[in-house]
Amino acid sequence: MGKIIFYEDRNFQGRHYECSSDCAEMVSFFSRCNSIRVDSGCWVAYEKANYSGYQYMLHKGEYSDYQHWAGFNDCIRSCRLVPPYHGNYRMKIFERSDFTGQEMEFMEDCPDLRERFSNISSVNVMEGYWILHEHPNYRGRQFFLRPGEYRRYNEWGSGGTSFGSLKRITELN
Repeated sequence: MGKIIFYEDRNFQGRHYECSSDCAEMVSFFSRCNSIRVDSGCWVAYEKANYSGYQYMLHKGEYSDYQHWAGFNDCIRSCRLVPPYHGNYRMKIFERSDFTGQEMEFMEDCPDLRERFSNISSVNVMEGYWILHEHPNYRGRQFFLRPGEYRRYNEWGSGGTSFGSLKRITELN
């Protein structure tokens, strides 16, 4: 269904590790990651083991060094394949934890959340897979959201409540 190859050195050189499913711990396969080739599928790569730390959305293509996938460093320790999805997209964001305070529902991408909403402390993803971005226009740190309830911002890996944009994951080839 999906195939991704992680390389220790830039330009697809050095030791490498090929993955076709979720992998919670990759430290034994390579010490650093400076390039990635996604042959198929859509993936989320994580800076730390067990799907934590910085998150990077990777679509089919070649990333010759970590700056090409907006990486903050050369450290990738886990990855997750985004399952194919062809349904509707729907999520609610809430101003405060535990689904309280002001709320807003989304079914489409939003390039600038700050125009409509100041803080996001909890999220309920009812349908589809989404990426929440730190800054407007889909820039900055990324946070992968699968269907489910996120009662507090740290449940999706964030250290704060200020976000700039959100996008549906529709490109799964």
